[in-house]
Amino acid sequence: MPSALFVISEEGYWGEECANPLDELRNKDFDIDIATPSGSKPVIDETSLNPDNAFVTEEAAELAQDLHESYEGIQNPEPIASVDSTNYDVVVFPGGHGTMWDINTDSHARALLRDAVEGDDGKALVVCHAAGLMAFTRTSDGDYLVADRDVTGFPNAWEEDLVDENDRLPDGRKLPYWVEDEVRAAGANWDADPDAEENVIVDGDLITARGPLSSSAAADTLLSEL
Repeated sequence: MPSALFVISEEGYWGEECANPLDELRNKDFDIDIATPSGSKPVIDETSLNPDNAFVTEEAAELAQDLHESYEGIQNPEPIASVDSTNYDVVVFPGGHGTMWDINTDSHARALLRDAVEGDDGKALVVCHAAGLMAFTRTSDGDYLVADRDVTGFPNAWEEDLVDENDRLPDGRKLPYWVEDEVRAAGANWDADPDAEENVIVDGDLITARGPLSSSAAADTLLSEL
């Protein structure tokens, strides 16, 4: 049976970016485990459940709400430090602004991404703000993992519409960094194409998706790559 590990934020993950890939993989009979930084239940960004938001469809909100409340793995996740990417065919990193405060700078999350991409068998799917993880991840040789790789993620052009002049989000939290800036600084070939309907990029064993409305396409791409 194919297997997948979802690494989800405790600071606010985006519903669709987790729910759509999870739903598609479980419908293909994947054995799916869930991990969070401390092993506590992940926290969903309530904005991702509001269809009034331009990034949220009613169908996506309903699926995300259902999985968040009823999916067994989400109710009882494993701590990131206790899981090993070599035990899975794919490691999925859903996005959401919350990843910027926990997943993206977590040493064990970095190891999971590195091992999934460097290994002979595994793959990694990184979505939206979780792309920031790539900026802090190095290879076994000490180089940036994304140096010279083609990737995408949440673009600055969209971030500008969300923060105020002091880089504060609507909930009052200050953006600690901008994902696009950090990933570019790590040497990646960044191509988010903000005007495209969907944006998914494959570079070897690393699959990246721009944001919520690309999550289904990302799951389809992942399945075809596997």
